[in-house]
Amino acid sequence: MAGEPQADCLFCKIVAGDVPATVVRESQEIIAFRDINPQAPTHILVIPKAHYPDAAALAAAEPQLAADVLVEAGEVAAEENIAPSGSGPGTGYRIVFNTGSGAGQTVFHAHAHLLGGRGFNWPPG
Repeated sequence: MAGEPQADCLFCKIVAGDVPATVVRESQEIIAFRDINPQAPTHILVIPKAHYPDAAALAAAEPQLAADVLVEAGEVAAEENIAPSGSGPGTGYRIVFNTGSGAGQTVFHAHAHLLGGRGFNWPPG
C-alpha cells in the first residue's frame, strides 16, 4: 500500500535505520542525508519517510507532504550555506526530482536531490 515501508527499498531501509546514512536533518515526516555519489559539492537527498514510488505519486496522494519535502530542502540549503544570500557566484541551489528510469531515477522512493556549491549551466545534464 502507498505510504507503507517496502522491504526491498533502500530508502525505506535508511528511514528504518537498517542502512547507514549521513543524516543532516530529520523531522517526523522527512529525512535528509548526503548522497553517496555526489554530483555537486553539496548533494543531499531529501525524502519523505513514507514510501511513494516517485514525486508524482507523492504529490497526488499527499500534496502537503510533497510541499514539506520542498520546505525541508530549503531549510537544509540554508544550513548548508548554499541558499541565496547575495548575487555572487555559487549562491543558490537546484532541487531535482527524477521520475521514472528514463529520467535517471534509480531508487523508486520519492526523493529530491538538493544540489549546490557550484554554478550550473542550462540545459542540465
